[in-house]
Amino acid sequence: MATICKRLKVLSVWKSSAAVAPSLQSFSLRKFCTGGSSNIPSHFEKVGFIGVGNMGFHMANNLIKAGYQLTVHDVNSGVMENFSRNGIPTKKTPFEVAEESDVIITMLPSSSNVLDVYTGTDGLLHQGNHLRPWLLIDSSTVDPQTSRTLSSLVSKCFLKERKGFRNYPTMLDAPVSGGVLGAESGTLTFMVGGLEEVYLAARNLFLSMGKQTIYCGGSGNGIAAKICNNLAMAVSMLGVSEAFTLGQSLGIRASTLTRIFNSSSARCWSCDSYNPVPGVMKGVPSSRNYDGGFSSKLMAKDLNLATFPAEELNLKCTLTVEAKKIYTKLCEEGHEQKDFSCVFRHYYSGLDEF
Repeated sequence: MATICKRLKVLSVWKSSAAVAPSLQSFSLRKFCTGGSSNIPSHFEKVGFIGVGNMGFHMANNLIKAGYQLTVHDVNSGVMENFSRNGIPTKKTPFEVAEESDVIITMLPSSSNVLDVYTGTDGLLHQGNHLRPWLLIDSSTVDPQTSRTLSSLVSKCFLKERKGFRNYPTMLDAPVSGGVLGAESGTLTFMVGGLEEVYLAARNLFLSMGKQTIYCGGSGNGIAAKICNNLAMAVSMLGVSEAFTLGQSLGIRASTLTRIFNSSSARCWSCDSYNPVPGVMKGVPSSRNYDGGFSSKLMAKDLNLATFPAEELNLKCTLTVEAKKIYTKLCEEGHEQKDFSCVFRHYYSGLDEF
């Protein structure tokens, strides 16, 4: 636990009291029957969702659509009222959610938030070693050690009553890839760590919120995979942005370079699906002044997470360090809430396409 506290001191600059709440003007909950579905096993029916911000809001909404009975909690009163108005039960504390749920899903901004929800006052483990939920799933992006420590704590607990095939509670780490658009459309990819038999049992639950699940191995491995994925994504976005800026300076339109990259060896997601140049691609954050999407603040946090194991293992991760410096600088200059693709405009001074 001392190691975790040391890590959290470094991460404290990124701590948020809650997941960023979705704009209630942009999003609206669909009203669905919450009576459950005959296709859902009884020990999966009652789901508690904690952290209904930009990502969690849509994930929870998709579970409601699939027939799960949800109870939600978030420190943002506005988004809680939105759920309540649409007939979805809300609770004031994580512990109260746990008392109503078979399964708990958390989607929170940082390691410190996750620790608080699990071990803090009125947290999920508030009542010691007896739990009502048999399965706890954390879809937050945290450091692997935090996930493994919490998984160990959960595994030492007992169930208040037996659920399905489990005699004791268990935890899965299941971070996602796909961003807000993927959460809304139900096309997320889940990277899951923990017991494989539990992962297989919960697969349909994940597929109610996404299109793909990938089992990564033991506890903490899902988180480790997500950190590696986001590191590659950050470096890719920097490379694409740098190339576009150079091309513009040499007199080549970004749309022309995009066609070249997408039909040659430079093709990548940062260019063909999430192009950072305003005016080149519709429906991506760069087309709406970099609003929405995956914030620079969260990218900086994830790059910060990636540096811990790299330093501990004495690995040469030069690009990780440089990418962290760039996104930290973006945040310090006031662009922390803008999508991370804004690095094209606000770091490289790239130009819009007209």
